[in-house]
Amino acid sequence: MRRLNRIINEDTVTDINISPLIDMMFLLLIFFIVTASFVQESGVEINRPQASSATMLDKQSIIIGVDSSDRIFMGGNEIELSQVRTLVAANLRNEKKSAVIVADEKSRSGIVIHIVDECRLAGVEDVSVATEE
Repeated sequence: MRRLNRIINEDTVTDINISPLIDMMFLLLIFFIVTASFVQESGVEINRPQASSATMLDKQSIIIGVDSSDRIFMGGNEIELSQVRTLVAANLRNEKKSAVIVADEKSRSGIVIHIVDECRLAGVEDVSVATEE
């Protein structure tokens, strides 16, 4: 009866403690939330003009889109020209941010100049127009 040499204790715990696994999942979740890069888009499909002198700008820029029929978009919503200054000023919140105008190559230059003017009046020092490289 060598098989009975092992004594089976019915009081031994055979459960798996999952609390450290839950802690690890929360740590990973926090890590990915903190390190995620949130990219702000203008909210409209735009064909940007080509430029050989294009440079990359800061990701914390205020994005304003103008489509081919001169409609203005900000944060995915269509806005009027008269709303640009107040919305840009609200996005600044005492921070130094730049503004990027993503204008379609078929949009009128007059509307783009009006948007640049409204951004500067709202307090933005650096206003750029987005192009394709």
